[in-house]
Amino acid sequence: MQTDPWDFLQTYTAARIARGRTGHSLPTRALLDFQLDHARARDAVYSTLETGRLLADIDRIQPRPVLLQSQAMDRKTYLQRPDQGRRLEADSWLRLKTLSTRPADLSIVIADGLSATAINTHVIPLLTQLVPELVAQGWSLAPICLVQQGRVAIADEVAHALKASVTLMLIGERPGLTSPDSMGAYLTYAPRPGLTDESRNCVSNIRPEGMPYEFATQKLLYLLTEMKTRKLSGVELKDEMGGIIES
Repeated sequence: MQTDPWDFLQTYTAARIARGRTGHSLPTRALLDFQLDHARARDAVYSTLETGRLLADIDRIQPRPVLLQSQAMDRKTYLQRPDQGRRLEADSWLRLKTLSTRPADLSIVIADGLSATAINTHVIPLLTQLVPELVAQGWSLAPICLVQQGRVAIADEVAHALKASVTLMLIGERPGLTSPDSMGAYLTYAPRPGLTDESRNCVSNIRPEGMPYEFATQKLLYLLTEMKTRKLSGVELKDEMGGIIES
């Protein structure tokens, strides 16, 4: 195998660069690594939420979480019909409407998205840090909702039904070849059905190898406070928090 003169770059990034070469081809090891990462990404897309464990863990952080279902009743439908992943099925909608809850400052919604693996791995460590900080800062919280086969926009419908001023959606992001477990956060002020992506702010790649939980917590608190104070979100709200992630 011929040494790649750029192989030192691998000490700075997990990106698929400087993998060496054998003639004009990849070495066998690099090819096998690629196939393994590709398989992990595909597995993440078809992974499922560990609903029992997640609900039990969420209940210890914020009591009485609610399990909901989108109109996409299985993974095949979810992937082929994005519109159904954005709306609640009838029984879930009625369950929300019958909850006797007061209007809240914030609705936290969790969904599998394109990687339930990300939620299974990262949502509890993040909530463990985030929720106590929100409570300490005086935020009133609606019941945390866990949605199966959900897409980002379903959080608007959930939060609107719960009469929440702001929604925070935590969702599994599209898997990459080096990040099958990346979790994203989408934040929206005055959520309601029919909003589109320019109304949201996004914090991406929440995981220890990307944006660590501690930094993500501070970023989310900053954006939520700005939304609550300025009563806006999306393209009208610029992230001026600054800061860097130290490795």
